[in-house]
Amino acid sequence: METMRRETLERAEHLLLSSDATFSDASIGRLHPEEPDLLRTCFQCDRDRILHSKSFRRLAHKTQVFLAPEGDHYRTRLIHTLEVSQVARSIARPLGLNEDLTEAVALGHDLGHTPFGHVGERALSEAIARYRGVSDKGSRLFAHNEQSARIVDLLERDGRGLNLTREVVDGIRNHTGSNRASSLEGRVVALSDRIAYVCHDIDDAERAGLLTEHDLPSEPRSVLGDTSSERIETMVHDVVTQSARAGDISMSEPIRNAMMSLRSFLFENLYSRGDAKWEEPKAYTMLGELFDHFVTHLDEVPAEYRLHDEDRPDLQVADFVSGMTDRYAVSVYESLKVPRSWRRR
Repeated sequence: METMRRETLERAEHLLLSSDATFSDASIGRLHPEEPDLLRTCFQCDRDRILHSKSFRRLAHKTQVFLAPEGDHYRTRLIHTLEVSQVARSIARPLGLNEDLTEAVALGHDLGHTPFGHVGERALSEAIARYRGVSDKGSRLFAHNEQSARIVDLLERDGRGLNLTREVVDGIRNHTGSNRASSLEGRVVALSDRIAYVCHDIDDAERAGLLTEHDLPSEPRSVLGDTSSERIETMVHDVVTQSARAGDISMSEPIRNAMMSLRSFLFENLYSRGDAKWEEPKAYTMLGELFDHFVTHLDEVPAEYRLHDEDRPDLQVADFVSGMTDRYAVSVYESLKVPRSWRRR
């Protein structure tokens, strides 16, 4: 049996992939130069490093949309990440893009998400603003995409970082917000993230009894389909077709409009509804109070979070608190705020 060494895989990329793909042997490189792996391409190494990281494992116990749901079938941040990866690879493969780069970006894109979903992101952003004495209006002093890049560059491996290729970090940092990833693979992940959450958040809302299929607006349903799988298939096929024509990652206008219509519907009828979010004010208050406590008790912050930015305690505490899982944040809060005899009675 012949061994497929890295050089063989790199040559195969040039034979099999589109000329628009990002080739492993043409990578910009890593933050810190290192010897290439004998068997794996650089992007395959990055995928594996993310998959085996502590931050990736913690995603299993971080909220996607529903806080403390009653049931085992609601998405966590980890399940969302895996679904984004699947959608992104389904787009990258027929376009002849680098699937390993695509998968690495997808698996790492949400590593920096806070406990309790986007409410945690908002709580930390406003806590940092309060600490600095500035207004947080119109700015994001804590953003999960920037935190994801910070994790892989600085915080993982006890402060050494994962030393990923710049293409992967660029895709992670630019999967959301106004900037676009420099690679087509990174742009695939950014669009796949939106496709995935629009579809699976509807699934979870239906499971929670907050929405039914017939509550969804009829026009986007007529364009995209009547089930989650139909909608994903419609959007994936459209992205592949339109991107092949355009030479960039794009959607046709009717499909994009239908997707954005569903997204707007979810923001108006799910993400801001008390039925889905009734615990959010508690989570917001809790994370703000955790930040306020640790920023004045830095000695209680684990040493691994104090290796960088010694003159910026707000960043050190944000690193620590944002990395907590939902249940660990609750446990720490209880240890600080609740008398021992009353905990978990």
